Amino acid sequence: MDEIIDSSGEKAPTPFAQTYFHGTKVALKIGDHIKAGFSSNYGKRKNAKYIFLSATLDAAIWGAELSSGEGSGRIYLVEPTGEIENDPDLTDKKFPGNPTQSYRSIHPFKVVGEVTIWQGHSVEKVTAMKEALKKLNEMGIQSLND
Repeated sequence: MDEIIDSSGEKAPTPFAQTYFHGTKVALKIGDHIKAGFSSNYGKRKNAKYIFLSATLDAAIWGAELSSGEGSGRIYLVEPTGEIENDPDLTDKKFPGNPTQSYRSIHPFKVVGEVTIWQGHSVEKVTAMKEALKKLNEMGIQSLND
């Protein structure tokens, strides 16, 4: 994190770390850690080597809406505990840059809060996205994260 210098030239306290979003259907508590190694929501659904976060609420909403499991989607504010890198499914390998600001890591994310009020995508948009993902799977196009 960059240092903040106050008007007297002294280093100012920085109480906030960069926070990211993580969308899921899993119920978590503040202080919990999200870890890799569980069944993936995408691709071949094998044990995930990576976990994912985003700097945009919209990408987290998609994560909450498309994740497997029962119940409503949830969106958590998370802080990475280690290095993060661009998610290759949503960056230069498929799209220029990183428009969704989506990242992955092998290191846990600490849950520091929850977004309890958010507007999901329309049923039609979610259905269309699920169909598109299903078609990719049928074509043999898998996640680059598998």
